[in-house]
Amino acid sequence: MKKIVIITPPDTGAGFRLAGVTQYTVDRDEGLPAILAELIKDPECGLMVIDERLLDEATEQKVREMETKWQGVVVTLPAPGPDATAGEDHAAGLLRKAIGYHVRLSV
Repeated sequence: MKKIVIITPPDTGAGFRLAGVTQYTVDRDEGLPAILAELIKDPECGLMVIDERLLDEATEQKVREMETKWQGVVVTLPAPGPDATAGEDHAAGLLRKAIGYHVRLSV
Protein backbone atom coordinates (compact mmCIF):
# COMPACT_ATOMS: atom_id res chain seq x y z
CA MET A 1 0.00 0.00 0.00
CA LYS A 2 1.34 3.42 -0.95
CA LYS A 3 1.78 6.07 1.72
CA ILE A 4 0.15 9.47 1.96
CA VAL A 5 2.36 12.47 2.62
CA ILE A 6 1.10 15.89 3.72
CA ILE A 7 3.37 18.93 3.29
CA THR A 8 2.38 21.96 5.37
CA PRO A 9 3.86 25.21 6.71
CA PRO A 10 5.46 25.12 10.18
CA ASP A 11 2.45 26.77 11.86
CA THR A 12 0.29 23.66 11.41
CA GLY A 13 2.07 21.61 14.05
CA ALA A 14 1.52 17.86 14.09
CA GLY A 15 -2.18 17.78 13.18
CA PHE A 16 -1.95 15.24 10.39
CA ARG A 17 0.59 13.10 12.23
CA LEU A 18 -2.03 12.52 14.90
CA ALA A 19 -4.11 10.79 12.22
CA GLY A 20 -1.21 8.51 11.30
CA VAL A 21 -0.24 10.29 8.08
CA THR A 22 3.34 11.26 7.27
CA GLN A 23 3.60 15.04 7.60
CA TYR A 24 6.46 17.33 6.69
CA THR A 25 6.44 20.92 7.89
CA VAL A 26 8.57 23.11 5.63
CA ASP A 27 9.20 26.70 4.63
CA ARG A 28 8.12 27.59 1.10
CA ASP A 29 11.49 28.75 -0.21
CA GLU A 30 13.88 26.54 1.71
CA GLY A 31 12.29 23.17 2.41
CA LEU A 32 9.65 22.53 -0.23
CA PRO A 33 11.87 21.91 -3.29
CA ALA A 34 14.10 19.51 -1.35
CA ILE A 35 11.17 17.54 0.07
CA LEU A 36 9.50 17.29 -3.34
CA ALA A 37 12.72 15.99 -4.92
CA GLU A 38 13.05 13.40 -2.15
CA LEU A 39 9.45 12.23 -2.31
CA ILE A 40 9.29 11.67 -6.06
CA LYS A 41 12.21 9.24 -5.67
CA ASP A 42 10.38 7.28 -2.93
CA PRO A 43 8.55 4.33 -4.54
CA GLU A 44 6.30 4.01 -1.47
CA CYS A 45 4.87 7.52 -1.81
CA GLY A 46 1.60 7.46 -3.73
CA LEU A 47 -0.16 10.68 -2.72
CA MET A 48 1.29 14.08 -1.90
CA VAL A 49 -0.95 16.74 -0.40
CA ILE A 50 0.59 20.23 -0.46
CA ASP A 51 -0.83 23.14 1.53
CA GLU A 52 -1.60 25.92 -0.96
CA ARG A 53 0.10 28.51 1.27
CA LEU A 54 3.41 26.90 0.25
CA LEU A 55 2.80 27.35 -3.47
CA ASP A 56 3.68 30.45 -5.41
CA GLU A 57 3.32 30.57 -9.19
CA ALA A 58 6.82 29.25 -9.94
CA THR A 59 6.63 26.43 -7.40
CA GLU A 60 3.19 25.42 -8.62
CA GLN A 61 4.56 25.16 -12.16
CA LYS A 62 7.40 22.92 -10.93
CA VAL A 63 4.87 20.69 -9.14
CA ARG A 64 2.80 20.36 -12.34
CA GLU A 65 5.95 19.40 -14.30
CA MET A 66 6.84 16.88 -11.60
CA GLU A 67 3.38 15.30 -11.88
CA THR A 68 3.99 14.39 -15.51
CA LYS A 69 7.10 12.36 -14.59
CA TRP A 70 5.81 10.80 -11.36
CA GLN A 71 3.40 7.88 -10.95
CA GLY A 72 1.70 9.33 -7.85
CA VAL A 73 -1.00 11.94 -7.33
CA VAL A 74 -0.51 15.52 -6.11
CA VAL A 75 -3.38 17.36 -4.42
CA THR A 76 -3.44 20.97 -3.23
CA LEU A 77 -4.94 21.45 0.22
CA PRO A 78 -6.91 24.72 0.48
CA ALA A 79 -5.61 27.18 3.06
CA PRO A 80 -7.57 27.11 6.31
CA GLY A 81 -9.09 30.12 8.00
CA PRO A 82 -11.35 33.03 7.15
CA ASP A 83 -9.42 33.92 3.97
CA ALA A 84 -10.51 30.65 2.39
CA THR A 85 -14.18 31.65 2.57
CA ALA A 86 -13.83 35.35 1.77
CA GLY A 87 -14.55 36.57 -1.74
CA GLU A 88 -15.46 34.09 -4.45
CA ASP A 89 -16.31 30.48 -3.69
CA HIS A 90 -13.10 28.45 -3.40
CA ALA A 91 -14.27 25.79 -5.86
CA ALA A 92 -15.19 28.46 -8.43
CA GLY A 93 -11.77 30.03 -7.97
CA LEU A 94 -10.06 26.70 -8.64
CA LEU A 95 -12.17 26.20 -11.78
CA ARG A 96 -11.39 29.71 -13.00
CA LYS A 97 -7.71 29.08 -12.44
CA ALA A 98 -7.81 25.70 -14.20
CA ILE A 99 -9.71 26.74 -17.31
CA GLY A 100 -8.65 30.37 -17.51
CA TYR A 101 -11.87 32.30 -17.04
CA HIS A 102 -14.65 32.85 -14.54
CA VAL A 103 -17.43 30.24 -14.40
CA ARG A 104 -20.69 30.79 -12.60
CA LEU A 105 -22.10 27.58 -11.15
CA SER A 106 -25.78 27.30 -10.32
CA VAL A 107 -27.24 24.35 -8.48
